[in-house]
Amino acid sequence: MFNSLLWIGFAILDLSVTLAVFRYFGKIGIYALIVFDLLLCNIQVLKIVNLFGLTTTLGNVLYAGVFLATDILSECYGKKAAARGVQLGFATLIMGALYMQIALLFTPGPEDFIQPHLEAVFGIFPRVIVGSLAAYLVSQHHDVWAFHFWRKRTKGKMLWLRNNASTLVSQLLDTLIFCSIAFIGVFPLRDVIEICISTYIIKALVALLDTPFIYGARYIFEKYLRHRPEEYSSIEAAK
Repeated sequence: MFNSLLWIGFAILDLSVTLAVFRYFGKIGIYALIVFDLLLCNIQVLKIVNLFGLTTTLGNVLYAGVFLATDILSECYGKKAAARGVQLGFATLIMGALYMQIALLFTPGPEDFIQPHLEAVFGIFPRVIVGSLAAYLVSQHHDVWAFHFWRKRTKGKMLWLRNNASTLVSQLLDTLIFCSIAFIGVFPLRDVIEICISTYIIKALVALLDTPFIYGARYIFEKYLRHRPEEYSSIEAAK
């Protein structure tokens, strides 16, 4: 019960922080959040927890926040800006994996105590990163495409539909690809299937939970950001 309540609080905190960052830093803040969430979620995903009676990975909250960030870019700044965010996230994952592997190559000093812990976390990191890269590219590009597909089909109405329809399918693609690459051979197949199912259920809950927050982001954009010179030029460049 404690884990489940903590998870709900964590999800609400992350989504609320996304709106706060968007309010004060605009599009640049959303790009920064994509980088921040991706780096941390690929570490948190190594931790297995029990939530609502399900065994799942911990990184699902922050990773779901990346989808909210992408949808905010799509809704407020257009398809090009959202695609730029996806590219930034991709570069972040590559650099994070490369730099940590270089760090592990350094011979630790006799007084060092952190090397075994870094190896325990980042020794699996390359495999997690490969899974993340594949899942991220497929799911995020689908999310951007689907968001604008539903936006066009609904003629700009029903924000809740394009937000959820794009994210729920994208999260399914992401979960299947990531769990297959990152966990098959590491955990028994039955556990991988359980993690895959439970992880998607948890991600779907976050996707549904973020619906009022995407409306909040659009309100913030219309009231505070649309007429800022730096934001306005970004909108024009994205058209």
